Amino acid sequence: MRLRFNGVAYDRTLPLISREVQPEGIELEYVVDLPNAIFRRMFSTEEFDASELSSSNFIIERARGDERFVALPVFPSRVFRHNSIYVNADAGIDQPRDLIGRRVGIPEYLQTANFWARGILQDEYGVRPEDLQWVRGDTEKLKLPLPAGLHITQAPPGRTLSELLERGEIDALISPRKPACIEAGSPRVRRLFPDYPRVEADYFRRTGHFPIMHLVAIRRHVYERDRSLARRLYDAFVEAKRRAYEALRQGVFLTSSLPLQIAYAEESRATFGDDPFPYGLAANRHTLATVARYVHEQGMADRVLDVEEIVVPELLDT
Repeated sequence: MRLRFNGVAYDRTLPLISREVQPEGIELEYVVDLPNAIFRRMFSTEEFDASELSSSNFIIERARGDERFVALPVFPSRVFRHNSIYVNADAGIDQPRDLIGRRVGIPEYLQTANFWARGILQDEYGVRPEDLQWVRGDTEKLKLPLPAGLHITQAPPGRTLSELLERGEIDALISPRKPACIEAGSPRVRRLFPDYPRVEADYFRRTGHFPIMHLVAIRRHVYERDRSLARRLYDAFVEAKRRAYEALRQGVFLTSSLPLQIAYAEESRATFGDDPFPYGLAANRHTLATVARYVHEQGMADRVLDVEEIVVPELLDT
């Protein structure tokens, strides 16, 4: 069986890309792309047999009755989101509650990263999405109406959110991509949480959440042809990740471009354990349920999906 998969190149998927690891009985063609392009291609054209998908967008569509895809409990992308909140240095924003009533840029309202950022602001600091004036910079991958009660406008044509933030035309920006003004070292912008590694590690210790961004999905008609495909693909992702961990643990050579990789890897294991990117339902039930709760609370689903409605039946025991 041949299977075309569209995904990002992570260290934990490189053995699949190189075909060093292959699912049992499957010739996997792993086509590398960037997340935004992957999601837009799959939701609009279903071009690949399987792919990474935005976890929030998958849940939104499933809650609306879209059954085109089924999901595996494989979460190749996880990112903390305290680091993705930026403020204009002259806006007088020193703590999260200072965001209330402010103009806050956001590339897409329905990005998983931004569901998490808004959820963290509400759960941890009492700042609700409706408390902010949103300025959106891009079009959404899903052509759906946004929740009622939001104050949201579009950024002026030809202007980037980075430019608006640096010039003080918006007070803050929530963005998974680091804005150009931060990359350039502008003194007029900074992070809301300057000590974000400490804040994020504390958040993990208190909540158990390493926020899930993406999941792995299969087109339903491909899955229905042979449901054993779900387990075989899952096992291959698990094995590829195991080999990535093994490469990080050895100290003979560096597998990344981080000079202090050995120290970083040891520090990460001390904080997050031996499997910081867990797959399977048992280890992820709490965090996946939180994504589903945020999608509902933030107005994009009429109920909270149970995790059993998200993951294929064949992998509920993982």
